[in-house]
Amino acid sequence: MKSIICGGLIALAAALAGAVPAHAQYPTRSIRFIVPYAAGSAPDIVGRIIGTPLSEALGRPVVIDNRPGAAGNIGAELVAHSTPDGYTVMMANLSHAISVTLYSKLGYDLVKDLAPVSWLAAGSYLMTVNPSVPAKSVKELIALARARPGQLNVATSGAGIFLASQLFQGMTGVKMTNVTYRSTPFSLTALVSGEVSVGYPSSSAAFPHVTSAKLRGLAVTSARRSPIMPDVPTIAEAGVPGYEASPWYGLMVPARTPPEIISRLHAESVKALNRPDVKERIGATDLKPVGSTPEQFRTHIRSEIEKWGKIVKTTGLRPD
Repeated sequence: MKSIICGGLIALAAALAGAVPAHAQYPTRSIRFIVPYAAGSAPDIVGRIIGTPLSEALGRPVVIDNRPGAAGNIGAELVAHSTPDGYTVMMANLSHAISVTLYSKLGYDLVKDLAPVSWLAAGSYLMTVNPSVPAKSVKELIALARARPGQLNVATSGAGIFLASQLFQGMTGVKMTNVTYRSTPFSLTALVSGEVSVGYPSSSAAFPHVTSAKLRGLAVTSARRSPIMPDVPTIAEAGVPGYEASPWYGLMVPARTPPEIISRLHAESVKALNRPDVKERIGATDLKPVGSTPEQFRTHIRSEIEKWGKIVKTTGLRPD
């Protein structure tokens, strides 16, 4: 009789254990963190900064998987169609919101196929030129571009940088020739080598090249000056009133990911952003930690889609 009772209890325990939802035990294995850009790009830098404390908090490896290409849309499509179980997450950025309108065909829907977790950080692009370019200010670059219409090549990588460049050209009436690269590191290499004359890399990625005099920073695209380059003006201050293009970075997962998993990822990512060492590392790259709720991030994404969508439609911009 005892053996029968014991056997029954063991079977009951096993059944109850099996009845526990998978998300209650989350995570039980490593998490793949898709960064839709190359190593060394701003989204990659943010991903690696946040990935380490996330791994420590979750008790499982958070593995960065760089999937660059198509302005970040290759990686985004991969995540959008991944199993919604919390084991595939993505670093989203401004380019993804712009792509909604900029590209006529995408293999995913940013709003319907992906769910926001948290807006992690915000930053700026840096209008940069190769030292061989005879322009030491925004006004001098405008004058040079007007004197040489279409002769200055501008490097772009991602929809955000592309539109930042096109917005500048549209507001100043200059014409430059766009050259598209897979990611910021590739465009930076082209800028440093002199293959292209002008670029809009993220301030964080461009900073080391500017301090070493390999590149010349003319102005930041955001509404505020850079804390790590306080002497560099904003483009609006430098002679183009009203100009602003501010990149941002956030965590997203496939739609239909269980709310409990999203809540866990959100809570741990916000805790990570509040760690002194993480704040210091993010600040050193000229980024500002945010740490929003999923709903706040959703609202921000939708407002960015609307803002840049209007610009794309009214200007008729399309990638080359």
